[in-house]
Amino acid sequence: MGLKNEAQTAFQNTKSVYKEYVSGMTPERIGKEFYKDTDRLKQLYEEAIQQDSQFEKKEIPAHLKFLKLFSALTQRLNPTRRLLFGLSIIAFLIYYLSSFFGIINFVLFHEILLPFAFSSMLMLLLVELLEKSDVKREIDLAREIQLGLLPATAYKSENLEIFSFANTAKEVGGDYVDVIKTNEGTYMIIADVSGKGLSAALYMVRMQALVHLIIEKDNPSPKELFLELNNYVKSDIKDKTFVTACAAFFPKDSQHFTFARAGHNAPILFSKKQDATFDLRSDGFALGMTSTNHLKAHLQEKKFQFVAGDSVLFYTDGLTEARNDNGEEFGEERLDAIMNIYGSLHAKSIVQKIQSSLENFIGSEKPADDITFTCVHHSN
Repeated sequence: MGLKNEAQTAFQNTKSVYKEYVSGMTPERIGKEFYKDTDRLKQLYEEAIQQDSQFEKKEIPAHLKFLKLFSALTQRLNPTRRLLFGLSIIAFLIYYLSSFFGIINFVLFHEILLPFAFSSMLMLLLVELLEKSDVKREIDLAREIQLGLLPATAYKSENLEIFSFANTAKEVGGDYVDVIKTNEGTYMIIADVSGKGLSAALYMVRMQALVHLIIEKDNPSPKELFLELNNYVKSDIKDKTFVTACAAFFPKDSQHFTFARAGHNAPILFSKKQDATFDLRSDGFALGMTSTNHLKAHLQEKKFQFVAGDSVLFYTDGLTEARNDNGEEFGEERLDAIMNIYGSLHAKSIVQKIQSSLENFIGSEKPADDITFTCVHHSN
């Protein structure tokens, strides 16, 4: 009968737990996350100070700065947890002050002060972590729902190939890309809602619903689509959100497309005939930044030739503004060079070339913004 070496197993289990605990604790990551946390504390402190008008033009004493930050932090706890936190702080203070002055034996229940304070803090930490875990699960569900609303990665019609890439900087994002097929042709829409995270994602879902509703109802031109969307975005005066966007319509069995740009990054068109790339620049404000009448007067709609072998790339600013470890941006010039070399390939190949180049460029650096881009290729 073989005997199991329990000591070795215990050692291996301990080693496994240790490796799991310290996983990801690289100096670079610790430095970045420490900087991120301290920056968040600084923002919280500035918000707390700004709420008190009496300190706007005065130098704030150090003890008041600490109290303001402490108050701002504790206000984020619910009343019950705030009470428990306060009691544990008081227990710590009573224990250490009475020990310092040598009167600890005269304090009632002094034996349980330190255990009570420690266990209360530990319980608060565990409850906050559990709550954060629950929130993360809900956000993960929201991410699945959002991804389910996006169009399929690949789309193919009679003469069009469309391939998309999307990556969110947070669990959910504010970039929007859509391909909508109608009896008259195919719409290609890409947009970037101001901000990031859950609020931008919710706004993106709202924009998607509006786009589908308007196109299904009216079959508008790109300019007409943006004017209708601007009416909805500007309908809430208190809402300061704005949306940059591009929209293109590819008529069925035609060798052209119509295009409008509302303050968004200019797409890149590759012409196989001229073996060159062109920026599709046109005038137009971002949606939500001005009145619909003013937008109507300044928003341009243009028509571009689009024949076999041509490709057009739509993208959000997260692509060109992605940075590497040295702080350098991926940039429009690098993107234009890729389109110049590979623009005659199929849409999927172009997107894969851009993705590969981007991944090699940023290395281990995590993108700070959502990255979305779509390529439309005329296949015959």
